[in-house]
Amino acid sequence: MSDTYSGEFYCVKCKEKRQAEGKVVETNGRRMAKGVCPVCGTNLNRILGKA
Repeated sequence: MSDTYSGEFYCVKCKEKRQAEGKVVETNGRRMAKGVCPVCGTNLNRILGKA
């Protein structure tokens, strides 16, 4: 099962918040969204909390 997350990520390269969509992965009981910055193409991560 693969969930998606759509919302704000912080891009460390642009140093700004970006609206993006990404896949939700679960590691060590914590959910994290992984996406790509629509401006610079850098990988984005957002910790969503415990599952």
